[in-house]
Amino acid sequence: MRKVALHNLGCKVNAYETEAMRQALEENGYHIVSFNEKADIYIINTCTVTNIADRKSRQMLHKAKKLNKDAIVVAVGCYVQAAGEELNKDEAIDIIIGNNNKSDIVNILEAYYETEANNMFIEDLSGKAQYDEMKMTTVGEHTRAFVKIQDGCNQFCTYCIIPYARGRIRSRSLKDLGEEIPKLAQCGYKEIVLTGIHLSSYGKDLSKINDDEDNKITLIDAIKEVAKVNGIERIRLGSLEPGIITTEFLEELKTVDKFCPHFHLSLQSGCDDTLKRMNRHYTSDEYLEKCQLIRKYYDKAAITTDVIVGFPGETDEEFEVTRNFLEKVAFAEMHIFKYSKRQGTKAAVMENQVKEELKSVRSDVLIELGERLREDYIEGFIDTEVEVLIEEPIIIDGKQYMTGHTREYVKVIMDIPEEYVGKIVQAVIKGRRKNQILLANMKEMY
Repeated sequence: MRKVALHNLGCKVNAYETEAMRQALEENGYHIVSFNEKADIYIINTCTVTNIADRKSRQMLHKAKKLNKDAIVVAVGCYVQAAGEELNKDEAIDIIIGNNNKSDIVNILEAYYETEANNMFIEDLSGKAQYDEMKMTTVGEHTRAFVKIQDGCNQFCTYCIIPYARGRIRSRSLKDLGEEIPKLAQCGYKEIVLTGIHLSSYGKDLSKINDDEDNKITLIDAIKEVAKVNGIERIRLGSLEPGIITTEFLEELKTVDKFCPHFHLSLQSGCDDTLKRMNRHYTSDEYLEKCQLIRKYYDKAAITTDVIVGFPGETDEEFEVTRNFLEKVAFAEMHIFKYSKRQGTKAAVMENQVKEELKSVRSDVLIELGERLREDYIEGFIDTEVEVLIEEPIIIDGKQYMTGHTREYVKVIMDIPEEYVGKIVQAVIKGRRKNQILLANMKEMY
């Protein structure tokens, strides 16, 4: 039995694909081992979002060869798609697989063992391509499953290499999605998180009736497909673009009782001039209107976001505009990233690159602001009734609690037995513990 070790770099989509490859390999008789063990095959699902990600991908590929010089080292994913020819010259790498061939991992390995004749599997994703169907029935978490339903991006933000590494938008069929979710439910998963590279574009390449442009499938259709499955109690969404937030979209969401009001709405900057240089397709005012619309339909909705600081040309004045805007929106949580050059993007060659020292100062300011806004948000849950999905035990100050999340993805601890893991309980928030965790008492279980 051949031993295989897998290592994932990058986003939740990559994580899903790595798990799907792991499961396919197990089902075909391969034995999965830890990446630090001696294996016959090492598979690294690479990332290329920044130059640093490229470097980490190369390091892991070379580390694999050092762990066993006779092993087959397989480079998979975004870095491969962006730099395939370069990697093909690297003697540490035996097989390279692009972003639309991961589902064929077993056949590729079997063929390589037989002939070693073909070691490069990269499709041109610059034009129309088929969605690479991958399926899972088990994932690393016990209660929540991330499910990929979309790939590719057509946005071409000036800082981002992903449209080149992932190709144009393509969506998973509702039929395929409908086959996977019941299996996850049977395995006990209560919550599904729908993810994609550009999730808001889901369905734009699909249609309900043949190729009818007026009958396009949308993200709402995918959400409703999941909602039909007995045993699935919650549905979350990955990162969304502001443009998808409309009255019609929210009206449809409100009809789905299983939907969790946690909106990760990509921002990147609160300054219109910076947004233009980023080639983002909205203004700060338009973004704010979307947030206000969400709160009209969901009173305590968690609106979270990503912000890039130190983008080329960002002045002190532009940074201050962003800081003020973030405070105005009052996000539930913010992920702050210092701009990092990515070769091959327009932003990498822009003038007025911001010094690293200044990026760090600005990042610290926004992180501190984010902590304060987070505190304000979770404070609003004290003395309210919430629904909590119990996930796992946690030790705090020497005492074991069960931890879980509300529908708004606020972390809660409860002094209840471990047998409640995987169950949904009604609880009342009584106070706070450290690290922005809320303490709750159980009201009833269902």
